[in-house]
Amino acid sequence: MDEVMAIWAEWVKPSAGLPTVQWSLLLALAAAAGHLLQRYSGLPKVVGYSLVGTLAGLAGFSGAAWPLQGVALFLLQLGVSVVLFESGGRIALRWFRHNPMVLLQSLLESVLTALAVYYVLRWLDVRANVAEGLGLIAMAGSPAVLSRVVMDTRAAGPVTERALVLSTLSTFYALTLVSARAGTLHSEQTTVFGSLYPVMVVLGVSFVVGALLALSLRSALRFMSPTSENTSIVLVTLIAAATALAAHFGGSAPLAALIGGLMLKQLYARPWAWTRQLGAAATLLTMLMFVLVSVVAAKAEWNPSVVGLVGALVLTRAVSKTVGVELANPGSGTSWRQAFWVACAMSPMSAIALLLVSEFVSSASSLGPRIASIALPAILMMEILGAMITTFAIYRAGESARPLERRDSLASGDARG
Repeated sequence: MDEVMAIWAEWVKPSAGLPTVQWSLLLALAAAAGHLLQRYSGLPKVVGYSLVGTLAGLAGFSGAAWPLQGVALFLLQLGVSVVLFESGGRIALRWFRHNPMVLLQSLLESVLTALAVYYVLRWLDVRANVAEGLGLIAMAGSPAVLSRVVMDTRAAGPVTERALVLSTLSTFYALTLVSARAGTLHSEQTTVFGSLYPVMVVLGVSFVVGALLALSLRSALRFMSPTSENTSIVLVTLIAAATALAAHFGGSAPLAALIGGLMLKQLYARPWAWTRQLGAAATLLTMLMFVLVSVVAAKAEWNPSVVGLVGALVLTRAVSKTVGVELANPGSGTSWRQAFWVACAMSPMSAIALLLVSEFVSSASSLGPRIASIALPAILMMEILGAMITTFAIYRAGESARPLERRDSLASGDARG
């Protein structure tokens, strides 16, 4: 692909640049693939997006350099921030007061995942700092993949809602800990204050930026309708500004957006959803995010030792999340069977995990590539396979129609029409 593009670039001079043409064609192909895959197989569109990105990455697509930086990094952060703001806006904190077992489920599955992945990788002779970083990354769920699967399958029910909440909370923990730990991988803190200080800085900066975002949007909603197209523009531009500010002052941009969504939910009690006017723009942004993740992750080098470590990480992560959710399930309002499907729905890894890996790579030049060599193949595998597992779990939980049933109903409806 690089040779073809080099020959083309000698006589074609696009006004917007060759990368713009490449990405435009790639996104068009991803959109078509996602649509066709969902129509004929019932799988969510995100699987099609990821497959196209994977094939492009394996073919040597040069439009996404690793480690991410500049515009590519900002667009990924913005896409994740938009998803996490929406995810945070679904969570009412008073719910945890009435059902504290949900919070316990979240803490238990996250802690078990981090510890189990760490000790399994150490048993496999992975360096301690590398195993620690991978354990923290493994904590994070993927609200982006889960929300797209829910949208494509039109799922609704306790399993869907519980999986969305637990994925969002585990992401909150991972973003905080990784952002705090990334810059201190080479230092050994001997005091409690020295260990907690980076966490407090990340949380403090992210909280301030998130609070400013929530207050700004709350002020806008005093005189603007939540369904207005202009409100959508205000929302996205303020999230973009918050993303840039949080990253600049030492916080976490996605974490600030998540906190902003949580705070806005408490300040603006009236129910409101992601505006329909933003649908096409949000879809394009999330599609770009999934394709970018798979393109970058597909460039990782595979060898027998890496395959074994990736398999161990993925399997340990799945078992740990299932055990954690099941152990704290009594009194949480769901059955044992529903808790199992919740854990299955939390299996994807995608853009958030890639951002966490990027933080380690940019902060630790020696350890970062070692973390990425294991994490990137795991992300690629679980972005595709995880979306399929989530779809199957939602179907098995009875919270969405089966793919073939939906296709038959649509076909019969078209025939009657």
